[in-house]
Amino acid sequence: MTARHIGVLAAAMTAGWLASAAVVGAQSTPRTPWGDPDISGMFTNKDQQGIPFERPAEFGTREFLTDQEFAERQVRAIQQLDTDRAEFDLETADVARAGAVGSPTSPPPHWLDRGEPARRTSLVVDPPDGRIPAMTPDGARQVAARAAGSRARRFGGDSEAATYADAGLYDRCITRGLPGSMMPAIYGNSYQIVQGPGFVGIRYEMIHETRIIPLDGRGHVSDDIRQYMGDARGHWDGDTLVVETTNFMPDSVYRNANPTALRLVERFTRVGVDTVEWSVTVDDATTWTRPWTFRMNLTRDDSQPVFEYACHEGNYAMTNMLSGARAREQESGGK
Repeated sequence: MTARHIGVLAAAMTAGWLASAAVVGAQSTPRTPWGDPDISGMFTNKDQQGIPFERPAEFGTREFLTDQEFAERQVRAIQQLDTDRAEFDLETADVARAGAVGSPTSPPPHWLDRGEPARRTSLVVDPPDGRIPAMTPDGARQVAARAAGSRARRFGGDSEAATYADAGLYDRCITRGLPGSMMPAIYGNSYQIVQGPGFVGIRYEMIHETRIIPLDGRGHVSDDIRQYMGDARGHWDGDTLVVETTNFMPDSVYRNANPTALRLVERFTRVGVDTVEWSVTVDDATTWTRPWTFRMNLTRDDSQPVFEYACHEGNYAMTNMLSGARAREQESGGK
């Protein structure tokens, strides 16, 4: 399925969503013309940004805020938005500073829109305390060794950036990985789910990645084949799309997990007219003492289309980091 096919499917499914949305809340989930549950649409999760990934201890095993706690979160969200807007305001910001309005790396002001805060106390929902389980001894050693290797490359000798390979895949506009590509950030929080017979496609605004997920029961590719976003296979469990992804590459694997052991299981369930619940179970017995799960909502919003993410064309960061490192080397006599 090519990008052109995804565009055609998206246009075809828009009418299907509008026709079926009226019956959400009834006994059954709307269906596609070929009978699958309909979870297609343009979505955002910008309203999930204020939720801690792991649960603060004071909430214990409680998954949702009380009305008072939610009101306090709303106040904090407004205060943070005011701070961000002041930082990026054209009249007051330091435009010579990277990231400020008017600089080459400036985000447009509308990217600061975060939406209505959500009520969850944490994104992690299992274990019940909302905390990531402890690492296994092998997992802790693996993460430490990988971090040491990264520091050795990046900060070896007198150069902070010897080559482009010293920067991460995100800095290099290659990938945010999975599930990183659908995690809320300061901008780029739009996603499009399209469906066709036997396939589901997901487009991610950030770095403009696309996943094509077969639903026809085929097995995973050979263990010798590794991909930045892994190898995804899906099936329907009632009205829930279940996607199992394996075969990750070492430099894009989630949270420094073991790329040969990690299995991510996503679940997409339409829970309202404009809401799809997305959960991810992280399963790697070599890295964590038990599987764990985080969950968030994707909200349908046709005013948040997936914009072109021309990251490579405007990636001043790589040029500036490398040229700056070469300049420092010349200043120090090439040492």
